[in-house]
Amino acid sequence: MQVSTKALVVSKLRYKDSDLIVKCYTAKFGIKSYLIKNALKSRKGKFKPAYFQPLTMVHIEAEHKQNRSLHFLKDVKIHNKFESIHTNIIKSTMAMFLAEVLSIVLREEEENAPLFNFLEAAFIWFNEHKLDTNYHYIFLIELTKYLGFYPDISQIKSSYFNLEDGKFYNQKIGKYCVDGENLIDFKILLGIKFDVNKSVMLKPRHKQEFLNMIILYFKLHLPGFYQPKSMLVLNQVFS
Repeated sequence: MQVSTKALVVSKLRYKDSDLIVKCYTAKFGIKSYLIKNALKSRKGKFKPAYFQPLTMVHIEAEHKQNRSLHFLKDVKIHNKFESIHTNIIKSTMAMFLAEVLSIVLREEEENAPLFNFLEAAFIWFNEHKLDTNYHYIFLIELTKYLGFYPDISQIKSSYFNLEDGKFYNQKIGKYCVDGENLIDFKILLGIKFDVNKSVMLKPRHKQEFLNMIILYFKLHLPGFYQPKSMLVLNQVFS
């Protein structure tokens, strides 16, 4: 089947000497992987490696075959290369981390327009605006809306947040309850949109702990989710 769709590059992996396996989240077909033959062999080739930087938005023409895990590209064009994301060292570190998260959580091979539109809008905003060091926290919290476990904020004034069931309580329930500084920052970040001028100044020593809390929230709600390897680099940048 010949297809045409916008796609967000999620990851790329070198295969053999000169090929690439590229995972994309497509607008029409969900997550798909493509084998790019000879992508690393010649700079004059049709499919340049630069096209497949993680978090690049492309438009692809491809051949999809049933019962195959790898498909083949016929053509690719840059739709939005998100230049500042890949040239600003801090943005690129955050992007590397978020791309790895997406490579873990995006699994469905079917259209999900609200999720795709969110990802596109979120990275357009990230590219076009000055660096916000809270961006990855806000992105991950917003992402939970589309993955099915956004926190229940009906009792947000309560003193504890239970990571296991995603609800606020006035007493500590279970071993995954959050309070104190983590809870204060979490409440502030909940509901903040990317285009709202509202900042949260997380202390450097607290950033890693807060991110660990969000990652634990993902682990508790997504079977098979694991800590991204790029967290180590991200924590070093913000330490």
